[in-house]
Amino acid sequence: MGVTRRFLTCLVALSLSGCAGYRFGPSNGTAAGEKSIQINPFPNQTLEPHLTDAVTAQLRQAIQRDGTYRLASNEDADIVVSGVITHFERFELSFVDNDTLTVQDFRLSLTATVTARERISGKVIFDKPVTGNTLVRISNDMPNAERQALPLLAGDLAKNVTALLVEGTW
Repeated sequence: MGVTRRFLTCLVALSLSGCAGYRFGPSNGTAAGEKSIQINPFPNQTLEPHLTDAVTAQLRQAIQRDGTYRLASNEDADIVVSGVITHFERFELSFVDNDTLTVQDFRLSLTATVTARERISGKVIFDKPVTGNTLVRISNDMPNAERQALPLLAGDLAKNVTALLVEGTW
């Protein structure tokens, strides 16, 4: 009986100590909401319309959802994020069974060159291309399917930009 009790006590102690190193909050060492960030609209250099609004809205939502930075809408932010949407591409993934020329599924890819800089010092935190992707199933109306997938595509790009900002792997 004593051996079983000691074994269970050790087992409970080991299982509880597994979470001892876990810390709440951001992983980059700053306190949540300590710094503010300003998101400038990304100009669109592609032929695809409505990308600027979708990317800006999704990036603002992703920053707010993460909570590491406070979203600033005026000129007093600690970090300013700007960028340019440079590529919008469609890649064929699968074709209709009876027709090898008709595409059934596409992968949409959106790339933006994103720059984050400290407002006061002007120091560039990072300046690199970031890509977002999503899948689209084409029915009878390809433009409508792409229009419906646009928030998902912009959301994936925003998630990747937010990860770069939050994790601090610049």
